[in-house]
Amino acid sequence: MKLDIAVLSGDGIGPEVTDQAIKTLNAIENRFDHNFNFQEGLVGAIAIDETGDPLPKETLDLCKNTDAVLFGSIGAPKYDNDPSAPVRPEQGLLKLRKELGLYANIRPLKAYTTLLDQSPLKREIIEGTDITIYRELTGGIYFGEKKISEDGNVASDLCEYSRPEIERISHLAFQAARKRRNKVTLVDKANVLESSRLWRKVVTELAASTYPDVELHFLFVDNAAMQMILNPSQFDVILTNNIFGDIISDEASVIGGSIGLLASASAGTKYAMFEPIHGSFPQATGKGIANPIAAVLSAAMLLEHFNLLEESKLINEAVEKALEFNLTTPDLNETNPLTTDNVGDFIAHYIVSPNEALEKFKNVNLGQSTVI
Repeated sequence: MKLDIAVLSGDGIGPEVTDQAIKTLNAIENRFDHNFNFQEGLVGAIAIDETGDPLPKETLDLCKNTDAVLFGSIGAPKYDNDPSAPVRPEQGLLKLRKELGLYANIRPLKAYTTLLDQSPLKREIIEGTDITIYRELTGGIYFGEKKISEDGNVASDLCEYSRPEIERISHLAFQAARKRRNKVTLVDKANVLESSRLWRKVVTELAASTYPDVELHFLFVDNAAMQMILNPSQFDVILTNNIFGDIISDEASVIGGSIGLLASASAGTKYAMFEPIHGSFPQATGKGIANPIAAVLSAAMLLEHFNLLEESKLINEAVEKALEFNLTTPDLNETNPLTTDNVGDFIAHYIVSPNEALEKFKNVNLGQSTVI
């Protein structure tokens, strides 16, 4: 298969982890005789610094004329620490999602057996956790009308949703549940928010008319946040709006032991983008300590999106092996960590030659500085 892929590595550790995702895709390309063409574009703080725009027209045009987008991270301290900055890196990401119509954010979360003791939660609580969160991405409070009074003392953000916006993300969640454990949990705040009451009405009707075989459950977002810590394995597919999904998915990230493990896909009718859920982590930039696994797993989701299932499965297998043999960065391996590049090297090597890669890992445990 031939794929043109826009690479928006962004800020901070974005370029470092995205390089490992590309390295992984290059290994897949070689083993399966695909043709992946990578084209780079500016986004975020680096784009502001160079062009004054967090999403230059050239970058948007690139994304619209390629098959998929591989995204890194955005953000820089000089903007994060200045809430009054009129132009911010995050504006570029929000605009990109809106312009590409990326209405569905899909975030898988799995408690890896080899990492159960790395989590701040008890092993018996998180064991067996396997969740996919479907977060609506282009509506709600982040995109609603924003107001501030003339004196600057009163502000508001409008949370608005329409039936079609709710239906299209709900269809994806129910369809995903049919391939998993046939359970969808809608997270809302229908006891106090009119927008949540519309969500509950529309999702209930859709479940009854189209997906009667899928169990539908409801949780208020405050209870869902608590249940995510008390009993995360109860969830299969979580469906929710933009702001609740943002919060719940970041909360869920601690279950696996590191936010550096969590990938995501943002999909629409025509375009799709794949990115780790972590931020730019500027304190780690250039130090070789950033965990690239989330970016690598985002590449696996990209392949799955194009029905390259064997290839995607192989990347996931390579990641499982890296975790099994503790070939990881300091966030997961404090005593004998690998660098960001070395983790990517092992995963790429495993894809091309699994047995040889596994043999070489012994040298790493003996203190070698490189994998291949």
